[in-house]
Amino acid sequence: MTLLGNIVWLIFGGLLSGLGWILAGALWCVTIIGIPVGLQCFKLAQLSFVPFGREVIYEGGAPSFIINVIWFILSGLVLALGNFLLGCLLCVTIIGIPFGKQFFKIAKLALAPFGAVVV
Repeated sequence: MTLLGNIVWLIFGGLLSGLGWILAGALWCVTIIGIPVGLQCFKLAQLSFVPFGREVIYEGGAPSFIINVIWFILSGLVLALGNFLLGCLLCVTIIGIPFGKQFFKIAKLALAPFGAVVV
């Protein structure tokens, strides 16, 4: 069931979400200082391409908080808003509710991705 959910996910917007993470990662990797942030974006793009069967656990501390603040201002708000809007659009139908919930999970992750571990 997880495989089927992930295939349908890609059709209903998961591909767009994953490409958004890849674009953000590529932009962050332009500078040497931004490379760790870009690598985290690439890891989260994998989650965005296949979210079913995966959970996000939030850990962190002061360094994660500082990076998350910078992330939120420069990239996080745009990614979170896009995923939130796609989630709202899919929750209009009963069939789309599980997909919308996954978009909401990714939108929450887009607000503060550092200190988060995907299991």
